[in-house]
Amino acid sequence: MPVSDCELTQMFEHVLKLSRVDPTQSVAVLKSHYSNPRTVRAALDAAQRLGAKVYAVELPSFNHPTAMGNDMTAYCGDTALTGNIAAQRALEAADLIVDTMMLLHSPEQEQILKTGTRILLAVEPPEVLARMLPTEQDKVRVLAAEQMLKKARSIQVKSRAGSDFRAALGQYPSVTEYGFADEPGRWDHWPSGFLFSWPNEETAEGVLVLDIGDILLPFKTYTRERITLEIEKGFITGIHGGFEAEYLRDYMKYFKDPEVYGISHIGWGLQPRAQWTAMGLHDKNDGMCMDARAFYGNFLFSTGPNTEVGGTRKTPCHLDIPLRHCDVYLDDEAVVIGGDVVAPQASLAR
Repeated sequence: MPVSDCELTQMFEHVLKLSRVDPTQSVAVLKSHYSNPRTVRAALDAAQRLGAKVYAVELPSFNHPTAMGNDMTAYCGDTALTGNIAAQRALEAADLIVDTMMLLHSPEQEQILKTGTRILLAVEPPEVLARMLPTEQDKVRVLAAEQMLKKARSIQVKSRAGSDFRAALGQYPSVTEYGFADEPGRWDHWPSGFLFSWPNEETAEGVLVLDIGDILLPFKTYTRERITLEIEKGFITGIHGGFEAEYLRDYMKYFKDPEVYGISHIGWGLQPRAQWTAMGLHDKNDGMCMDARAFYGNFLFSTGPNTEVGGTRKTPCHLDIPLRHCDVYLDDEAVVIGGDVVAPQASLAR
């Protein structure tokens, strides 16, 4: 059901308070012509109601010649901020940026975060923002799981569909998303509720099987047949199946970049208010479909860039692939069994 403008502003007040916005803070709202005007207005109004110093930075839209479609994750790395030093300095001057445009996976975002500026991405429809309004308990659930992930030196994933994947961990940090940006230099995304890391270079091995009903992003499609991914030394070396496997092969080949086959972040969903079925109720241009990335107990597997944690793989093609019904083990200790979170205790949905 539709969310009113009043409700949307109240929700932004709630999230900005969680993000430690007060009269001592400055808040920049980053927007472009495709930003949701209601979201922009609510963010500006909420920040003013909290007494913050507020300003907007509007940039022209950016479309790379090789990009396909309007999904904000379909082409990574370059944005409207690329090369615009004046605008970047204006954003770095803020304590918090509400990003309604999408800087994710860009070098400029990483440079801004290094200054201590916080960034909160908000590009989902208001009704999705409302259903997954973040809470302190979301943070507790995700940070409890992070303690296990930070200590782990290996991950293994199995499924009834035939997945048998493993990788070493520890080379790259763990990353958490719980829906608000409350620490200096923190990036987060409202809505969310999951965590992930990256495999040590050249250690990801095995087979991942996308079963019927799993999700391919940025296509925003549910798979209707099984797709088998063969993985060796951190790269996808084979994609097998029927039409959908052929489609995936052709899409990745289009970028003419061997780095697109590299394994990017891997982790699992911890947001019980996110729904596997929600994607079917939205137009493909409605945001990023964070329901698919965050739903409780998924194994989220991705391909492409790793520059946001200090890696060298800068490539425009990024796939997120949430898998259901998986078993996920950290150092042989189960954290997800059959698509249900089993550990740690503080991560379980109440």
